[in-house]
Amino acid sequence: MAEKIGPEFGPLAALAGEWEGDQGVDVAFGNAEGKMITTPFREKMTFKPFGPVNNGAQQLYGLDYHMIAWPLGKDKAFHTEIGYWLWDSVLGHVMRCFMVPRGQALIAAGTAAPDATSFTLRSDLGSTTYGILSNPYLARAANTTAYQVTVTVRPDGCLEYEETTTIDHARVADPVAHTDRNVLRKLSA
Repeated sequence: MAEKIGPEFGPLAALAGEWEGDQGVDVAFGNAEGKMITTPFREKMTFKPFGPVNNGAQQLYGLDYHMIAWPLGKDKAFHTEIGYWLWDSVLGHVMRCFMVPRGQALIAAGTAAPDATSFTLRSDLGSTTYGILSNPYLARAANTTAYQVTVTVRPDGCLEYEETTTIDHARVADPVAHTDRNVLRKLSA
């Protein structure tokens, strides 16, 4: 039986459940190719509600989060993420805290109304609140300096996102804009 999601989850309530989409487009620097490449992909996201979490006077409600993505027509995943999406109703902040198995973690956040159907989150290298951490190899070879994602739950019930990860890459003179976007359909609540 699915847990009931109430207004205490703010704009995250609409995300709870399992989602799947095959319209993904990843544009990134391909190390083997030595240039920017485009990879069509499919992905699955799972959001499981929890809360409240009490940090003294702060109370958060959240979604346990897992994402996996595969290039179209392939069985081997090329990207995964685990983490949390959190709602702080007092500050009106949506937070996305996640880690990728390349040895990188970040917390991105943005403001949103409790009933928002679209919001933008941002994270910057060096921020002590909404920041980015990388292992020493990534910090040297492909250092992420900024991250931004816009998430929209569309009127047709689909979940759409567009994100840009800005990277100072050792093999490229200018910062690289690694972009991803997809449209996902809800499989279950």
